[in-house]
Amino acid sequence: MDIVKGDILVMKKSHPCGSNRMIVLRSGMDFKLRCEGCGREFMIVRSKAEKNVKTIIREAES
Repeated sequence: MDIVKGDILVMKKSHPCGSNRMIVLRSGMDFKLRCEGCGREFMIVRSKAEKNVKTIIREAES
């Protein structure tokens, strides 16, 4: 899966704040994501993140 910095990930499960859209801040073996709802930043392992992604919204599409 090709996920790069600036992409917006729509996740299968929502964050505790209720939002399911995350902005990619850093990608590598793990991702640094920011929740669009509450602004919390967190790190998640790449394999777990890729499994939970429903769709990817590219920066150029917005």
